Order: sequence, then structure tokens, then C-alpha cells
Amino acid sequence: MIEILLNGFATLFVIIDPIGLAPIFLGLTPGMTMAHRRRIARNGCLIAFGILAVFSLTGLRVIETLGISLGAFRIAGGLFLFWIAFELVFEKRKTRKEKDAQTAMSEHDVGEIAAVPLAIPLMAGPGAISAVILLSGDLPGVAGQLSLLAVIAVTIGATFAILALADRFERLIGQTGRAVITRLLGVLLAALAVQFVSDGVKAVFLLPAP
Repeated sequence: MIEILLNGFATLFVIIDPIGLAPIFLGLTPGMTMAHRRRIARNGCLIAFGILAVFSLTGLRVIETLGISLGAFRIAGGLFLFWIAFELVFEKRKTRKEKDAQTAMSEHDVGEIAAVPLAIPLMAGPGAISAVILLSGDLPGVAGQLSLLAVIAVTIGATFAILALADRFERLIGQTGRAVITRLLGVLLAALAVQFVSDGVKAVFLLPAP
């Protein structure tokens, strides 16, 4: 279980990408004091945690109700995560997130920044939701579900820590450092995505004959 939890943390951390999210967050909160930024970051992280927690507990039931097997969802989710990894490696994801943020900001008030676009879709977007549903399939039972909630909480906590100090963090690593880290995390996510697809293929096509 420890290996699954570590993989889960790595997957969620890379998908949420707080390192790449920090400059976008600064762009969403120009001229605000550090205390105001921290309040927005805190509220956004709480909303994102709530959304991901709900999907981690109910997502499998939803796809089963729709008649989708976990194996098939692993294949689809793995391919989707691989596309996110591709965006990270080639620096396409930051551009897309910036466009999503600008679109959301044009449709919502400044007071709603924490919910939209910070929590949705920048943190609890389709990629993160798919990831927690996939992970919940590997962590059955009460203990597994509680462990997954803990992984989500730790990931969101790390995201809050980076966003709360976004201006200092941005100065510390710089644009070059952020680009290098993002590409390395993208490669890691690609490997995890391939593993999800591999597990899904085994479940769908290599099931033992009855």
C-alpha cells in the first residue's frame, strides 16, 4: 500500500503542478497583500480538497453505474494523464492553464477567484479528478479510502504552502528552474500514466477465462 500511496502523491502533485501554478496565481492576484493572497490560496485549497475527496469516495460507484469497468477507465485515464505529461514536458500546460484562468476571470468576479478558476479547474480539474478515481480503485476498503484522503490532504497542503509563498518561491527558483522541474515531473507522470494503461490493458484483455 505504501508504494501505491507514494505513486498517488507523485501523480496528484504533478497534475496539480503547484510549481507551475505559482506564477499563474500571482497573475490572478496582482496588487494584493500577502495576507489576502494566503486567504485566497487557503479557500481555494479547501474547495479543491472537498471536490477531490468527494470523487475519491464516489467516483468508482459512478463509473460502475454507467457500466464502465475499472480496467477501461484505467486505460482512458492513463491516456489522459499521458497527454498532461506531454503538455508538461513541452511546456504547453502552463499556456493552457493561463488561458483557462483568463477565461474564467472574464466570467466571474474577483471575489470568486478561490473557487473559479483556482480550485476549479486549476487544481481540481479533470486530470486530478481522474487520478483520484483511478487511485481509489487500487485502495479498496475503509483503510484504503482514508489513506487516499490523507494523500489528497498532503498534496493540497503542499500546494497551499507553495501558493502562500508564491512570490518568494518564484524568485527562488526562477523561470529556468521552474521549466526544468516541470519537465522532470512531466517525465515522471508519463511513466505513471503508462503504468495505469498497462494495468488497464491487463484487466480488460488478459482476464483469466471463466
